[in-house]
Amino acid sequence: MKYENLPWLILFLPLISAAVITLFTLRSKTVSSLISIGAVVAGFVMTVIFVNANGMQFSGETSLQWLEIGDLKADFGLKLDALSMMMLFVVTGVGGLIHIYSYGYMHEDRSMARFFACLSLFTFSMLGIVLANNFLMMFISWELVGVSSYLLIGFWFEKPSAGDAAKKAFIVNRLGDFGFLFGILMVWGLLGSLNFSALQNSITANPAALGAMATTAGLLIFCGAMGKSAQFPLHVWLPDAMEGPTPVSALIHAATMVAAGVYMLCRSLFLFNADSLHVISYIGGFTALIAALMAVQQNDIKRIIAYSTLSQLGYMVMTVGLNGPTPAMFHLTTHAFFKALLFLAAGSVIIGMHHEQDIWQMGNLRKKMPITFLTFTIGTLALCGVPPFSGFYSKDAILAQAWEQKSYLLFGVAVFIAALTTFYTFRLFFVVFFGKEKSDHAKHAHESSLVMTLPLVILAVFSFAGGFIGITNNYGSQFVHEHETFSAWQQFAEPFHNPFPMVCGLVAFAIGFFAALSLYKNATSDPLPKKLGGLATLMKNKFYFDEIYEATFIRAHDFLAAVADWIDRWILEGAIIGAIRGGTDLSGRALRLAQTGNLQTYAFLFVLGVALLLYFVLGK
Repeated sequence: MKYENLPWLILFLPLISAAVITLFTLRSKTVSSLISIGAVVAGFVMTVIFVNANGMQFSGETSLQWLEIGDLKADFGLKLDALSMMMLFVVTGVGGLIHIYSYGYMHEDRSMARFFACLSLFTFSMLGIVLANNFLMMFISWELVGVSSYLLIGFWFEKPSAGDAAKKAFIVNRLGDFGFLFGILMVWGLLGSLNFSALQNSITANPAALGAMATTAGLLIFCGAMGKSAQFPLHVWLPDAMEGPTPVSALIHAATMVAAGVYMLCRSLFLFNADSLHVISYIGGFTALIAALMAVQQNDIKRIIAYSTLSQLGYMVMTVGLNGPTPAMFHLTTHAFFKALLFLAAGSVIIGMHHEQDIWQMGNLRKKMPITFLTFTIGTLALCGVPPFSGFYSKDAILAQAWEQKSYLLFGVAVFIAALTTFYTFRLFFVVFFGKEKSDHAKHAHESSLVMTLPLVILAVFSFAGGFIGITNNYGSQFVHEHETFSAWQQFAEPFHNPFPMVCGLVAFAIGFFAALSLYKNATSDPLPKKLGGLATLMKNKFYFDEIYEATFIRAHDFLAAVADWIDRWILEGAIIGAIRGGTDLSGRALRLAQTGNLQTYAFLFVLGVALLLYFVLGK
């Protein structure tokens, strides 16, 4: 392996950056931001050098022994293969562009240095998940990502809503991680190792190695993905996470963090049996459906894109459950391009609109923000799966996977979601960029600075060309034996080899587009609530999941907490500990009466004690 130390540098540079900013440069916004940007950009350059020297098909590990306790041997190790190296490009490449964009977006914020320190910590944590060669290292990085997301979502902690969103994200993810940890312990107990290669070898040698616990272990591992990738019923945290700065939304909730769950499922796919994959596919499909329906009636520009992210994550999880890791990772990668583009373009709109986020206060921005408009258009077409944009190829791969697996219900759901995605995305597109200006902010909107628009342009290029630049070649070599490498032209024409799913996807796009065009081309208010009535209210209020959780689980939790407090206060503290404390106090008070300070009394007691001692001794 050439340049074997580069992966370690790629991993630890962001951590060093976070430490240097926190300890030495926190008072300088410019220096802190340049250190953070330099660390992730250097990581991208070193990734290019390493991959160029070793090839994308390289597979190997490098590790250091961390601890050994009995049968538990834990390494601090890196797994380098097509899966991790492609994700390195995503995290350092897309992450680097978001870091650069953040310099312009956060330039006026007084806590800009703290923001970049948190970004660097998050980048280190995410790289730890990507490069981990064992479950223990992955879980540690997994929890560090949770801490980082808490710090970034609640960055503007002066706002109560931001603090609440950060706590909600942290707690909901801990629920998923609780199951994830149990799954890891179960796998270790049954197979005796946490190393991915060793575990895969064990399963390959004995497919029944997990025995009757195979389904349980798989679903417990999946709990981690339910939290990180916001799958039903743990999906409620992701939309509220839009309280963080827009670059956070792009980095954490489009390109990297929420993708960690899908990546983890693909990394450990060998652990999942048919039953667990069946459950995973339907949870992913249901999540994609309800998220798309919720997006139809949202009015906050960032929340619409957030629900789109939630829906696309459901697509990916559904595809993993359909035993399609290559299409899932393909869509994960293209999604990182066009969804980061959409979030950053939305941030450009928000800045141009003086921090207004309600789409019904916008309008006609295509003339005032031409670069943002053009790049947002490319991201929209990619998300909606219009050929030849990247989303067309990855979405087609998902539809083809469902069709080939003869999962016709999920195929129908996926096609319906494609139509909904086009509808709500073009609803946003027409209301924001067409029609009349709906407020003074819209009339005085302006284009963003070059440091913000340049990342948009670069992401737009990959959002356009990502479908035929070789992504599936690399992932296919990871998951498919004897994988055939396709040329760029063969990849360009790949969807046409299975025309039915492709035609269904294009028909879904046409239905969604013309429905949005007829309703929202020049709309000044939303006509849909009058047409849908109560259904529109349900979608706008997110099917009342938060209220249901509030009335059930949270209320039950508060009741149990109150009962536990009463038991602690009155039974444990008041009765049991109180009796011991009171008895000790009374004994002390009684003994204190013997301390009179009178010599005659002491002499009398001394003589009495001697007499009693002599009586008991001599009396026997």
